[in-house]
Amino acid sequence: MQFIDEAEIHVKAGDGGPGAVAFRREKYAPRGGPSGGDGGNGADIVLETDGRLTTLLDFRFKREYRARNGEPGRGRDQNGHAAKELLLKVPPGTLVKDPITGEVVADLRDDGIRYVLAKGGRGGLGNMNFATPTLQAPRFAQPGTEGEEKRLRLELRLLADVGMVGFPNAGKSTLVARLSRARPKIADYPFTTLTPHLGVVQYKDGRSFVLSDLPGLIEGAHQGAGLGHRFLKHMQRCRAMVHLVDASQDRDLVADFEAIRRELVLFDEALGRKEQIVAANKIDVPEARERAEAFRKKLARKKIRVHLISGATGEGTKELLDAVVRDLDAAEAPRPLDKDLAPRPDAGDRRPGKRLEDERERDTTEKAQRRTGRSKR
Repeated sequence: MQFIDEAEIHVKAGDGGPGAVAFRREKYAPRGGPSGGDGGNGADIVLETDGRLTTLLDFRFKREYRARNGEPGRGRDQNGHAAKELLLKVPPGTLVKDPITGEVVADLRDDGIRYVLAKGGRGGLGNMNFATPTLQAPRFAQPGTEGEEKRLRLELRLLADVGMVGFPNAGKSTLVARLSRARPKIADYPFTTLTPHLGVVQYKDGRSFVLSDLPGLIEGAHQGAGLGHRFLKHMQRCRAMVHLVDASQDRDLVADFEAIRRELVLFDEALGRKEQIVAANKIDVPEARERAEAFRKKLARKKIRVHLISGATGEGTKELLDAVVRDLDAAEAPRPLDKDLAPRPDAGDRRPGKRLEDERERDTTEKAQRRTGRSKR
């Protein structure tokens, strides 16, 4: 399946149905009074996270979503039916953003979360609601209100506990395959990985965590060079980071290491401050072990520990895994992205759709009170 992590959509919730203007015309009650029912509420458009999904592919092919309108009211005190909500499913980890300001509207991390993207309009009141002692035959009713219409941007941030960074062809996919159940396609050429791979790693004490290999970074990635922003953003979710350096290349490994660290800082200062587990990979290749040892000594002067590993043979990977688990144990829970989306203490119940439910319940109560008061008179 193609990995799609961004999409822009246009949504239009359903309009409320208009109230009816009608009067009773029974045989023995020729002037029986108003009987126009209320219009039904328009349908909401709701996002729901589904753990079985891993991509926003569906939204790339269909970008326009319109929900049904509420039914009009009818005579004989019959209310129109409310329209059924339009449900759109997305993977956990989806952000909803304003496409113009970039403001985060919702951060849907967990499975089964529901969020109302656009609220349906209220149904209009029928003329039976407007009868009074001085206006016994109202010949008007309320129109329904319009449903919300918005343009929104969806962005998927992978929910991996541990992310791996490094230059292209550093061996990230091979290491994921070695440590986890994932079986990514692997070949020996730059930019092998064009799609992030997630693997579940089973630790020796029975715990498990999700490991992601992100496509190789290059200098200028924070400005969008190469695969740039497309994949750096996924690191913001990770609680631990493995920085993989390719020791098989006859290059300045320290310069490579600093270049990637610089890209992380320029993209997001908080990401750059995150603790990194450094590993020199491919020590099974001739002369690579010597380069890795020299690299380890240079970083030791900066009090940075380097693990010497081979993703191909498995050498050193158990010690690397132990270091990753220690970092996960010490890591804080990931913060919300871009802004604090938690409800304020004085905001009351702000669950998606809750305010709309309260308003509609209040409408129903007010209608009942009007009718009760009219019957008493």
